[in-house]
Amino acid sequence: MDNFIVSARKYRPATFASVVGQSHITSTLKNAISRRQLAHAYLFCGPRGVGKTTCARIFAKAINCLNPGPDAEACNECESCRAFNEGRSFNIHELDAASNNSVDDIRNLTDQVRIPPQIGRYSVYIIDEVHMLSVQAFNAFLKTLEEPPAHAVFILATTEKHKIIPTILSRCQIYDFNRIRVEDGVEYLKYIASQEGVTYDDESLHLIARKADGGMRDALSMFDKVVSFCGQNLTVAQVAATLNVLDYDTYFTIAEQILAGDYTNALLLFDEVLRKGFSGQTFVAGLNSHFRDLLMCKNPQTLPLLEVTGSVAERYRTQAAQCPVPLLFEGINLLTAVDASLRTATNQRLHVELGLMKLCGLGQKKNDEALTPSLPDLGGSRNVPDGSARQPAPAAATVVPPRDGQPSSALAGTAAEKPDPGRETRKPVSPVPVASPPASAVSQSRPAGKAEPGPSRPAPTTGGVSLSGRSILSLLNTSRPAAPVSGDADPAENPENLPDADEAVEEDVESRLQQGCELLTRELLAERPRLGIAFQDVSIRGNRILLKVPNESLYDEVTNHLTDIRKRLCDLGDVRSTIEFQVEISENKTGLKPIKVEDRLRYLTEKNPLVAKLRRDLDLDIE
Repeated sequence: MDNFIVSARKYRPATFASVVGQSHITSTLKNAISRRQLAHAYLFCGPRGVGKTTCARIFAKAINCLNPGPDAEACNECESCRAFNEGRSFNIHELDAASNNSVDDIRNLTDQVRIPPQIGRYSVYIIDEVHMLSVQAFNAFLKTLEEPPAHAVFILATTEKHKIIPTILSRCQIYDFNRIRVEDGVEYLKYIASQEGVTYDDESLHLIARKADGGMRDALSMFDKVVSFCGQNLTVAQVAATLNVLDYDTYFTIAEQILAGDYTNALLLFDEVLRKGFSGQTFVAGLNSHFRDLLMCKNPQTLPLLEVTGSVAERYRTQAAQCPVPLLFEGINLLTAVDASLRTATNQRLHVELGLMKLCGLGQKKNDEALTPSLPDLGGSRNVPDGSARQPAPAAATVVPPRDGQPSSALAGTAAEKPDPGRETRKPVSPVPVASPPASAVSQSRPAGKAEPGPSRPAPTTGGVSLSGRSILSLLNTSRPAAPVSGDADPAENPENLPDADEAVEEDVESRLQQGCELLTRELLAERPRLGIAFQDVSIRGNRILLKVPNESLYDEVTNHLTDIRKRLCDLGDVRSTIEFQVEISENKTGLKPIKVEDRLRYLTEKNPLVAKLRRDLDLDIE
C-alpha cells in the first residue's frame, strides 16, 4: 500500500503560473526577477492557506535558478533547481519563528547569514509565523535585516501583520495576499477532481469552497475528507452531511416559504435543522447571507458580488425575481437584529421562531400588495399650517344639490375661488356632475338622492397629533343627530327655487363664523385650555379670521392644527365657504407665560436687564 499524500501537499503549486488567486503577487515577483530588482527583505502577509509560504519557496527557487525562463520561471533542470526539488538545497533555509523566537535563535541566524551560498546567487531565509518573535528578538534582528550581506534575502511570512513592530515593517517590501474567491476555489477543485478521477456536481464543490472561507489549503483538506466519505462520486447531500453545513436547498426552501407566508412549514423546517445538530445562530447567519445574495441579484451592477457560479447562480437569479426589494431589506434588517439578540438570549429557539414568523408576515404583505408604503388617506388633516384637506372624489355621475346658503357644485368645482364681498349678485347655475372637488374645498360632497338638513361632520383622523397624542378633531368630536334620509328631495332645496345661494353665503358667513368661534372656544377651554384662551380674542371680517397669540410656541401649536380647527369650525358654524386664517404673534398680550427657552430669556431680560450683561460677561449660550 502506497503512502497517501494529502491533496494540499500533492498539488502544491511549484510555479508562479499554478498559484491560485494571487496574480497581483506573482506578477510583481516575476517582474522583479526579470528586471533584477530584488529587495533584501520581503514580508508576505494574509489569511491562512492562501499561498504565502508557497510563493516564498517558488520565489527562492526562481532567483537561484541558473537558467531562468523568459517568464522568470525556474527551469527545474539546473543543479540548484534539482537540489531544491529533492530537498537537499543549502541555499534556501526555512525557520519556524513560533519555536525559534528567542534572542539566541536570532543570533544564530545572524551568524549563519555571513556564509555565502554554495550553488546559486542568493542565500534565502524564509521565516514563517514571524509575528511570534519576541520584542527582544525583533530588536536583535533589526540591524541584520536593514543591512544584510549582498547574497542574503529574507522572506518573512505572517498571518498577523499588526503584531510586527513598525521598525521591522519599514525595512521590508510588504505583499498582502487576498482570500481565495469562491469561483477560483471551485475551478481549482474541479482540476484536482479531474486528476483524481472523482465525479461531482457544482453545488457540492461550491459548498466546499464557501466552507473553506478563502483558504485553499482548508478547501483541499475538506475535499480529501468528503472523498473518503463519499467515494468517487460527490453529491451535495453527502458533502453537506460530511462538512456539517446547511446546503443551498435548505435556504432556497425556507425563502420560498417566507415568500408564500407559510410560517407553519417554515417552523417545521427550522425544527428539522435543529434536529440535525445545527444551532439557531448558524441558521440565522446562513439565511441572512442568503437574503443578501438575493439582494445582490436584483441589480446587474451588484451581480458580480454574488460569490457563486453555474447552476447555483441561476437559482439565485430565479428566486430573486420573485422577491421585492423592500422585503429583502426588511428581512436582512430583521435577521441582523435576531442574530445580535441570540448572543444574550436565554431561549434562542424562540427568538429564531419569532423572527421566522415576522418574515412570513412580510411575505403575506407582499402577496397582498401592501408591502410597498402607499400614500395615506388625504381626507384627514396633515399638519399643514394653512392648507385645506383634499376630500375623496365621488363617482362621476354624482350630482351635488345646493343647500340654503351653499353655492352650487359647479361653482365648487372651479379653481379655488375666494368669495368677493364687493360682488352684488351672481347668477345661479344649475348643478352638473362633479368629477372631483377642489383642493381648497371645505365641504364634503354627498351622493344624489340624499339630503341632510344638518352639515355632515368629518370623521376623526389621525392627522394633527397634539401634545396629548390625540388630534383636535378626536378631542372635540361630539355626536350630532342625523336627519332621516329620504329618497324625495325637499322642494325648498331645489336650486331653481332659491333666490341666490352665493349672496346668502356672503351676507350670513360672518355671523355663522362668529357663532362657530364661540362654540369652538367653549370646547377648547374644556379640552385644550391654551388654545381656548387664544380663541377668546378673535377678529372676524367676512370669511377671514385674525387670531393673535402671545408667543411662538402657541403660534406653532395653532398652525400645526389649523386644518382640524378649520374643519371643526365649519361644522359648528354650518359654514360651507372657504375660511382664511391669519395668525399673528402679539408680544404685548398678557395671561400666558412664555414656554420656549428663547421666550424665557427674553422675558427675564425685560424684567432685569442685568441678565443680558451677565450672559455677555460669562459668554453663556442658550441650552
